[in-house]
Amino acid sequence: MKVDGRAMRTIWVGTGGVEVIDQRWLPHAFRIASLGTVEEAATAIRDMWVRGAPLIGVTAAYGVALAMREDPSDAALDAAWELLHGTRPTAINLRWALDAVRNRLLLLDPADRAAAAFAHAAQIADEDVAINRAIGANGLDIIRALSAKKQGAPVNILTHCNAGWLATVDYGTATAPIYLAFEQRIAVHVYVDETRPRNQGASLTAWELGRHGVPHTLVVDNAGGHLMQRGLVDMVIVGTDRTTARGDVCNKIGTYLKALAAKDNNVPFYVALPSPTIDWTVRPGARRGRGDRPGADRAGIDAGRQPGVRRDAGPAGDRAHHRARRRARHGRGARRPVPGARTALSRTRSSRR
Repeated sequence: MKVDGRAMRTIWVGTGGVEVIDQRWLPHAFRIASLGTVEEAATAIRDMWVRGAPLIGVTAAYGVALAMREDPSDAALDAAWELLHGTRPTAINLRWALDAVRNRLLLLDPADRAAAAFAHAAQIADEDVAINRAIGANGLDIIRALSAKKQGAPVNILTHCNAGWLATVDYGTATAPIYLAFEQRIAVHVYVDETRPRNQGASLTAWELGRHGVPHTLVVDNAGGHLMQRGLVDMVIVGTDRTTARGDVCNKIGTYLKALAAKDNNVPFYVALPSPTIDWTVRPGARRGRGDRPGADRAGIDAGRQPGVRRDAGPAGDRAHHRARRRARHGRGARRPVPGARTALSRTRSSRR
């Protein structure tokens, strides 16, 4: 995607190591950070220099490559896996990428591991871009149909948190259809939830949409239902941190309420679902940790600074049951996984499992 007219990805290999957009400084400053060691890659994931399930997975893959550059032994490979996996264990893409790289490297002579690891990480990055663009192509058909129904009036889309290109390598998941529609001159307008407790909508989604030129409005988290009641939302698109085979969606806290509001107001609710984000190991109805945030994450409000006001850790994610959400999209054809839930999927095939 573009930053003030300049095409960019969120992660790439530079002369000194792996370079990433340091998202801690957005939207106030645009800075690039260089990662030269596996420890720095782990810090970037844990402290949210990078964020979003797909980008976390790619960063972890490059982290293993950085480790192999220093020490390609089996012991170093296992240590890198453990270090990186411990940074964000609830992100399914993280473990998938780590397993994919480790399984590949264990077959090789240690002398060949560093080059192979960098190559495999680059392959994972390119696959992410292809999957996201395929999601965008499927979503574009939906937006185009809504635009025709509205006779060219702007299609109003509500999104939650940041499932944009900053959360992936490029295009984003939930934003991919929006960007493709915008490029084809289909009128779109995006309602961006601010998304507490980390305000990723306000600081990231609004920033990237603005830099690309997409019309948008920043709204408080609790405004979504009201906008739907007034008929101001044509569709909802969100991303996902982890999705079960049944279709239960684990995502940023507040996603469940958006799904309920959309269902109550008959607004189409879509989940932009890359295939590596599906967790085939979770049995139906099982509870899986979705991550808590410390009280400090919610301290940036006046009430949080008052003496005696509790700032305990709170949940960072919730689960939208498959009956609450209407449709999902990922990268492998079309099928109906559960009764009453139509799934629109891209035709792009991926080696990811």
